[in-house]
Order: sequence, then C-alpha cells, then structure tokens
Amino acid sequence: MNLPDLKKAKIRSDKPSVYKIANDVKDNCFKGQKFYLKTYGCQMNVHDSEQIKAILENLGLEETEVMEEALVIVLNTCAIRENAHDKVFGYLGRIKHLKKEHPEIIVALGGCMSQEESVVEEILKRHPYINIVFGTHNIHELGNLILNNHNKQDIEVYSEEGCVYEGVNYHRDSKITAWVNIMYGCDKFCTYCIVPYTRGKERSRKMEEIIKEVTLLKEEGYQEVTLLGQNVNAYGNDLNLGYSFVTLLEEVAKTGIHRIRFVTSHPWNFTPEMIDIISKYDNIMPYIHLPLQSGSDRILKLMGRRYTKDEYLDLINKLKNKIKDVTITTDIIVGFPNESEQDFLDTLDVVNKVKYDGAYTFIYSPREGTPASKMKDNVTLEEKEKRLQRLNEKINQYSKESNEKLVGKVEEVLILGISEKDCNKVYGYTRGMKLVNVLAPKDVIGKIINVLITDAKSFSLDGIQK
Repeated sequence: MNLPDLKKAKIRSDKPSVYKIANDVKDNCFKGQKFYLKTYGCQMNVHDSEQIKAILENLGLEETEVMEEALVIVLNTCAIRENAHDKVFGYLGRIKHLKKEHPEIIVALGGCMSQEESVVEEILKRHPYINIVFGTHNIHELGNLILNNHNKQDIEVYSEEGCVYEGVNYHRDSKITAWVNIMYGCDKFCTYCIVPYTRGKERSRKMEEIIKEVTLLKEEGYQEVTLLGQNVNAYGNDLNLGYSFVTLLEEVAKTGIHRIRFVTSHPWNFTPEMIDIISKYDNIMPYIHLPLQSGSDRILKLMGRRYTKDEYLDLINKLKNKIKDVTITTDIIVGFPNESEQDFLDTLDVVNKVKYDGAYTFIYSPREGTPASKMKDNVTLEEKEKRLQRLNEKINQYSKESNEKLVGKVEEVLILGISEKDCNKVYGYTRGMKLVNVLAPKDVIGKIINVLITDAKSFSLDGIQK
C-alpha cells in the first residue's frame, strides 16, 4: 500500500526525467464482462481515460454506458475545485448501494483526487468498498491492480516527480480529432492550485516521439490534434536539447495535419516567437486559451501568477495584432481570499478591454495543502456569488457580440458529428473554436467544409453548408 504525501509531491530536483515504455497487461480473463468509466475534469483527464479504456479492453472487458451492467467501475477524478470532490463522493453513494447487491464488482478510483491525502484518508475510514485507488503516475498499472485485487482494498498512489511513458495505448474517443500529450506536470505552484502536487514536475516528451505520434494520426485520417500539457509553453525547458515549444509547434505544423491546437498556456511563458509561429502556419489554429485568473496586480501577486495586468494586456494586444482572426478565451477566479471590490473591478476592466470570446469562470475553491488555503478570507459567499454573476453577464455579452460578427460570413468548419440540438443537423468547430450547428448531410462528418453563418447565440452559431 502506497499513500499520497503532499510534502513528497512538492519536491523538485534537478534530476532528468526517466523515460519508460508502457507495457499494458493483456489477459482475456474478463471476456464477456463490461466496464463503466466516468471522467471528471480537464482535457488531460479525458485523454487519461482513453488510456484507461485501452487497459480495460486488454483485459477482455467491453465498455457500457449503464453502470449497473459493469463488473469493473472506474472513476477518473478531478481535484481542481471542491464541487468536483462533492460530485465524486456523491456518485460513490450510488456505487456503494450497487456494491452491496453485487459484491463481486470491482470499484477503482483514480485521477487527481487520489493524489490528495485527505481524500485517501476518507476512503480508508468511510469507503472500504472501493477496491482500488491509483494515482496519476501509475495509470499503466491499473490492469495488474485489477487482476490481483481479489476483492480487497489496494491503495497504490505515488507522490513523486513522475516519469515519462512512451508507447502508451489509447482507445481514442474520436476518429477525427485526437489529444496528444507533449508534457506532464507543472512547476508554477500558483498558490491556489493543487495540480503541481497531483501531477508532478514539468517533464517533456522527446520531440521525435511526439512527431511520430502526430504523423501516425495523420496517416490514420485524423483531421486535428490538440497538444496537451498543464503549461504547454514550458515544453522542452527540462530537456536541455536546444528546442522549445516554438520548435515543436513548427515541426508539428510541417507534418501537414490539417488542424493543430494546444492547451493550456501560461501568460508568463508566452513568447513573441510563439506568436510568430502561430501566425506563420495556416494549420495552427488561431485560437488561444490564455488564463487571466485575476485582473488585479495585488491578487495576481498573492496567486503567484508572475505577471501584471499591464503585461497580460500587452500580450493580448500582440496576439490580436499579429494573428489574423484570433479568438481568445480565458479562466477567471472570483473571490480569492481578501479580494476587494476594487480588485474585482480590475478584473472586469480586463474583460472589458479584451472582450473575450468565452471564459471559464469560478468562485475560488480552497485546496488543502496549497498556500492559499491558509490565507484568511473576509469575502462572504454571497458577495462572491454576486461578483460571479456580474462577471458572467459581461462574458456572455462579449461572447455573443463576437459570434454576431460572423453572421453572413463563410467559415471553415470541421464537422464532428450529429448535432445534439437538432438531429437533422451536424455540428463542428470553426478555426477559432466556435461551435456551429450546420444544416448539411451526415456524410460530411469528418470533413472540413465551408459554412455560411446564419445566426449567432452566446455560445454557438447556426449555419448552412456553402
């Protein structure tokens, strides 16, 4: 049994990353049985779940969307906010009742929540029916953990800097777009964030391995890749091989794959050279997700963000001046400890200046073990909720205004599937990552088509194939 340790998870050394080959166990002993997988959180978790699916299928299991049909139940969790915790523990209540009726079921909990000491302590005290707890550093061990469980509680969570695994098998959710990990972990240690503790230090994959993966995806007919990392701008800094994210982005563009995106960027590492490369290559999409978190210099300093309001706005201006038709989205936290009304107004000022195309907005959620969780907070929940509402009104206003500018224009849209809003339509995304519901035949799914935009809403567009 290995329990999480936040002090160990915080350690950063100068040792180079360890590279290993992920060898998934193959055993058909569960053939004819099913698994149920529920995923919470960010794009990295979604991609991790594609790895988990491949591992479970190697055991002979087939996926089901009905939990009651499954022999193996896996929750891939998120630790970024308190409500993510609450959702998981609420869902565990359903699983507990199911486990009582069917004790042979194997329940596994993984992801970032597993890396938290308090979560594992609660599992040990109150959730003995959970068979397996595994962390973000040992997803590749899940197959063996299941095979060797024998209806006992195994907790195997490593608090370490982490390795880099190559040769990972994925059951990709799409045949059109694909996630590609370029690096893992984070060394920024923003005072509110648990990710550096749950994901380990920044460690980059070798560029040749990434290019090999993208090239194979292109040959398999994929139209788009999204390069993934907790902070993609820091790619290559740990390798000391003379290349950076700029180098990688250009080499991926040269593969000729139709569309390239990347998430997430930190403003502190966003260089002029990155802007030049994005503007140079037509297959690098003009979509930038650039977290602001706060527009107040005082709060940014308390957050440990390492940039000022003016530096952030200067970067935004450079992006808009250099990259044609760029769309910009962001993350914003309201109610950080001791945020004043003026601090919040500074955030609204940035929103009014940038006029974001969209944003993920949150009330601050203290994460145990982070420096911010120890800060005294004198802002009431009622005030935080009012500020969030005021912020969202502005975000929605500018998102709709941005979308309305596209009405009457023809946009290139990658069609991904049948629209959830109307089964007679298909849906896809513009180069600027705007959702479009399109009146077009279903045989265009998987293709990039020209679409005349006919109507705009706050968070989506309507159009017809041109």
